[in-house]
Amino acid sequence: MTKKNQGLDVVLRDHPFFLELPEKHLQLLAGCGKNERFEKDQFLFREGGDADRFYIIRQGKVRIELYSTRRGPIMLETIGEGNVLGWSWLVPPYRWRFDARALELTRVVTMDGKCLRANCAEDPELGYELLKRFTLVLADRLEATRLQLLDMYRSPAEKSDARSRKK
Repeated sequence: MTKKNQGLDVVLRDHPFFLELPEKHLQLLAGCGKNERFEKDQFLFREGGDADRFYIIRQGKVRIELYSTRRGPIMLETIGEGNVLGWSWLVPPYRWRFDARALELTRVVTMDGKCLRANCAEDPELGYELLKRFTLVLADRLEATRLQLLDMYRSPAEKSDARSRKK
């Protein structure tokens, strides 16, 4: 492990996403990571760009959005500390499907996707563990998108009913 990555194995070990991973896998993962920061309104990634990493949000908030030429940016979900962001590094052709923008100063651990894919090819057990965990991330993102779509396309009468029930 390089000097810049010392301590990342501890961060990963304590993160819920990596719970119960064997020490050998945590060491491999830590070797693929680095600390990074993003200023308010800075994009972590843009739709269509190379998806060569994923992020563990340590501090701050990130907005996942989709750009529409008719409506501009459409917010899909806001995630924060403790969340994992980015699954496209795992699925060819390794392109981002959304935009992700920091809503405030955001500190992350950036995990190099090429390094991870190489480690997973050498250790299929690691690959399987990561695939299982990212499947849960994908399911959460799909559910958030589904709820956003339901809200966007709800009729005005349904929106009025929902507002009056909140009162």
